Amino acid sequence: MTAHWRIGFHKNFEFGKTLGRGTFAKVKVARHKTTGTCFAVKIIDKQSASFKRESLKSEIVLMRQVIHPNCLRLHGVYDEKSKCFLILDLASGGTVLDRIIENDCFKENDAKKVSKDVLTAIEYLHSLGISHRDLKPENLLYASNDPQSPDYTTVKVADFGLSKIFVEKQPMRTVCGSPNYVAPEVVDPYCISIGYGPEVDIWSMGIVIYVMLCGFLPFYADSNAELFRLICAGDFSFPSPYWDGISESAKQLIRKMLVVNPKRRLSPSQCLAHSCVLADQKAPHLRQHRPQARGST
Repeated sequence: MTAHWRIGFHKNFEFGKTLGRGTFAKVKVARHKTTGTCFAVKIIDKQSASFKRESLKSEIVLMRQVIHPNCLRLHGVYDEKSKCFLILDLASGGTVLDRIIENDCFKENDAKKVSKDVLTAIEYLHSLGISHRDLKPENLLYASNDPQSPDYTTVKVADFGLSKIFVEKQPMRTVCGSPNYVAPEVVDPYCISIGYGPEVDIWSMGIVIYVMLCGFLPFYADSNAELFRLICAGDFSFPSPYWDGISESAKQLIRKMLVVNPKRRLSPSQCLAHSCVLADQKAPHLRQHRPQARGST
């Protein structure tokens, strides 16, 4: 299938189970009636008060450019009177957040595999001039739910709704992302006039790696104002005993990604080279009551 605008979704597909719901969209499994191939379909309610047609068009234009094994691919678009249907790869293995919750946290070799997949995707997206701007465990999907499948550990970056094509010397200025994963330059009032670049994705991925390895967030507060103050200060730690069994190499990688000055952060390629040193070690036990890993939008 190619990502062109079409009509007649129901003539070509039949619905399966619901995979998720959002403010103005839900995601279901859809089977192509002729080929039998299953996809994920994002069903967008165009009559919703929060629906913005221009934002949808921008997302579709951007996703048409993205063809990578670690990015969820757009296969087609069906535009009808009250709904729009985006036909996407079916990633049946759930989210990285699901597996964090299931296991409390990851062993380093498991975190290494996720990191490599996502950083490879980030490197590719940045080469196209695309910044994702909303990387978090909920937006990282496992390709398969079959433990015997080679795709069981393959991760795909999803949800390009906040993604933006960036141009050198034309910084982005929209305040967006998920509060717990957003980079300091996005929310620091002193940086509003300066704007920000694709380095925000490296910060967000640094938070993801931290959460994968211990199961809780490096920055957490009861209000966004206090949370953003902590993020802008960039003051975080690796508290004992939760980080005692984690290698120094992993901690060093996180430190070099969670740098307040975006120009001093590692690039995607530098992160990929560094992530190779993550060791295969058993993760430590976690406290019973910890801040949630989920970052609200």
